[in-house]
Amino acid sequence: MTMLPAPTISLLQPGTIALILFAAVGYSVATIGMKMGATALSWGAIAVVLLGLAAAIFGEVTVLRHVNLGPIYIAILGVESLIVLFYAWYIGEGMSPRQLGGASLVLAGMLMVNA
Repeated sequence: MTMLPAPTISLLQPGTIALILFAAVGYSVATIGMKMGATALSWGAIAVVLLGLAAAIFGEVTVLRHVNLGPIYIAILGVESLIVLFYAWYIGEGMSPRQLGGASLVLAGMLMVNA
């Protein structure tokens, strides 16, 4: 089976941005579900994880039909990181200055790769 390269479409197209956000939110929802289940695994937490992963799979597979894997992976990971970091702050899990610095470097790298 030969793989053909994906057509290259700009990451800045509205449809591409929407699918990146959809996949990133899906992965973030799955992560939040895992956090919910970390203290007491429940059917609700499992349902949230499955729902998030289903959304992420749909968004990422759809966008990969139009854009190369490398930039999409970095973009989704960067947006997901921002969402999860905001959620961690929201639930009161602070980060040390060193951790914030590392997160800033990851996000700066994402911007450099996708520029």
